[in-house]
Amino acid sequence: MDDQQLLRYSRHILLDGFGVEAQEKLAASTVLVVGAGGLASGVLPFLASAGVGKLLIADGDTVDLTNLQRQIIHRESSIGHNKASSAKQSLAAINSSIEITAIETRLDAAGLARMVETVDLVVDCTDNFVTRHAINAACVLSKTPLVSGAAIRCDGQLMTFDFKSEHSPCYACVFPDSPDAVEAEEDRCGVMGVFAPLVGVIGASQAADALKMLTGFGELSVGRLRLFSAATMTWREVRVRRDTGCRVCGTSPLTLARPEQESYA
Repeated sequence: MDDQQLLRYSRHILLDGFGVEAQEKLAASTVLVVGAGGLASGVLPFLASAGVGKLLIADGDTVDLTNLQRQIIHRESSIGHNKASSAKQSLAAINSSIEITAIETRLDAAGLARMVETVDLVVDCTDNFVTRHAINAACVLSKTPLVSGAAIRCDGQLMTFDFKSEHSPCYACVFPDSPDAVEAEEDRCGVMGVFAPLVGVIGASQAADALKMLTGFGELSVGRLRLFSAATMTWREVRVRRDTGCRVCGTSPLTLARPEQESYA
C-alpha cells in the first residue's frame, strides 16, 4: 500500500485486529452485488469507501421516481437510466481507485452461476423470493459465501452463509422454495410499502458482514437469522441449523440451479 492508501484507510487500519493485512485483503477482493436498489444503497457505498478492489453490480432494472424515496444511491437525474450504471457513477465519485463493473442485463441461471464462481463473495440485495433462491443455489454450488438481506414495510432480515463450512445452512434451509411461498411473497411485495431508513439499516449491516467475511475481522454470524423492526428499533435473533434434507444443500440435493431460460436480477 502506498502512503495515500494508508492515509485513506487509516481509520480501519487503526482498529485492533484489522490492520494493513485486512485492508490488503479488501483490495484484493472481488464482490458481486445483485440488485442496485434500496438495500444496495446501504451496501455499495460502504464496500466502495472501504476499498474493496473490484465491485460487480448486477441489475437490469431502470430507476423510476418511486425508487428515490429510499434508493439513495440514485439521483433525480438517474430516472430512466439503468440502476447498475447509475450506482457505478455514484460509487466512482466516492472511490475512483477501485474497479467497478455495471452489469446492465438480467442474468439467467447459467450466467449467474458463472459469475458467482469468479468472485470472493456475493451480496444479495434483491427484492423477490425467486431471485434469492437462484443466488443461493449458485453460491452453494460454487461454495461462495453469501450475505442475504430483505426489507418490507418496517421489517428487515439478515443472514450470512459460509458455504466453505459444512455446518452452514443455506437460504433454502430457512425459507424452503415452493410455488405457494413464491406466490404469497409476490402478492405482498406488490401492495406493501417500505420504510425508507429500514433498507439503510439492513444494507449497512450486510456491508458489515461482507467486510468481516472478506477480512476475517470480528465475529461472523453464520447460522443466525437476524430480524429487525424499524417500528420499535429492536433486533432479535434466531439460531438456524443446516437442514440435511434441504433440496439445495442437503445430503441428497434435488437441484442446485433453476432452468437456464429463467432470468433474475
